[in-house]
Amino acid sequence: MQGIYLIIAVFTCVVSQDAEEPVSYRCTDGYEYDPVRQVCKDIDECAMVADACKGGMKCINHYGGYLCLPQNAQIFVSNGDEQGLAAEPNPPPTRTHQGRRVSQTSTRTVRCSPGFAADEQNYCRDIDECATGRHSCSADQICYNTRGSYSCQCQPGYQKSGDQCVDRDECLQSHYCMHRCVNTPGSYHCECNPGHQLASNNHSCVDVNECQTGHPCQHQCLNLMGSFLCQCDQGFELAPDSVSCVDIDECAFSSYMCQYGCINSPGGYSCTCPEGYLLQGTRMCQDINECESSHDCTEEEMCWNYYGGYRCYPRNPCQEPYVRTSENRCVCPSSNLCRGMPQSIVYKYMSIHSDRTVPADIFQIQATNIYPNTHNTFRIKTGNEGGEFFLRRTSNVGAMLVLTRSLSGPLELVVDLEMITHHTVMGYRSSSLLRLTIVVGPYTF
Repeated sequence: MQGIYLIIAVFTCVVSQDAEEPVSYRCTDGYEYDPVRQVCKDIDECAMVADACKGGMKCINHYGGYLCLPQNAQIFVSNGDEQGLAAEPNPPPTRTHQGRRVSQTSTRTVRCSPGFAADEQNYCRDIDECATGRHSCSADQICYNTRGSYSCQCQPGYQKSGDQCVDRDECLQSHYCMHRCVNTPGSYHCECNPGHQLASNNHSCVDVNECQTGHPCQHQCLNLMGSFLCQCDQGFELAPDSVSCVDIDECAFSSYMCQYGCINSPGGYSCTCPEGYLLQGTRMCQDINECESSHDCTEEEMCWNYYGGYRCYPRNPCQEPYVRTSENRCVCPSSNLCRGMPQSIVYKYMSIHSDRTVPADIFQIQATNIYPNTHNTFRIKTGNEGGEFFLRRTSNVGAMLVLTRSLSGPLELVVDLEMITHHTVMGYRSSSLLRLTIVVGPYTF
């Protein structure tokens, strides 16, 4: 009876106190007031909030809130004395009395899974082992925090070999170099073959136009893929360095460049001719006919041109007792005056090149008057002391003078060619003479 009385007395006191000062209850966030039990009870957000946790995490209701933890996570709650049991499932409400807030709390300990730690609100938060130094990564490794743990990885460009990080040779495994790959500690770089350079992506190689960038050639430059080629202007050739150009000495290159004289010049050459000749075209020499242009022969003289010059000969070469009957022809007026002498003398002139190839037919002699019942013979009367000539009979009225030995000029030779006529019926003989003046020019042209 005494226990019952005490309860009634306490209740009376409370009612009396509330009548004097009204009492209101307000729960903290995550709780709601139970007017029947007159306590604050926890709100089960996992049941009320749809998809409270994302990414496959499981929702665990907690006093005043909820946790999103991995599927294998566990949480232990104790009241300080009994572990593994939830103590004080309904925390006391906060009571406001005459403007003063009074919290009625109880002591509670939260034990989190390894890699987590409880914060001030007794939530299990992930421990950043990398930031706090709670890791075992070596100095050459990078620590990466994970939820509830961490991982040690090698620096970029390195790979694990046991417990050590060693350089990864990208050139042996995988790279993007177009030409050559050069491995470096922790990385690699690309190089290009000569004549190429790295593109902007540092992997591809593009051709270098050396002709535009460096102008390596002395004259002309031709760009090639990965290289270049030098070419020289006409009259030049590449030096041993394949870049410079040196003059071609055309005069030494061939003796046929010029007929007479050759003068080399940078990138070319020019031909010259001796006195008495004029350059024809680029290499040939043409004899100048001074008798048609300029000479110093008198009126009593005849100008006769030869290779490389001219000579002046008397217009009337006849000597007594011969008299001139026509140009270059002398005839004896009386057989008594010219007894034992040729009946006529004809003067002829010719010019030949120096060092002419032999044998060579150079002059033809032929009778001007043909008589019946006659027989003609031909001979070299004078001027062949050196055996330079040979007279070959071609017919009864003609013969050919043959050069048998090459002659070098300048040289003048006078050869008398005699024709003897035998009169078979009348039984007498007569002769005529052709005095041939041969001028050998100083050159082979």
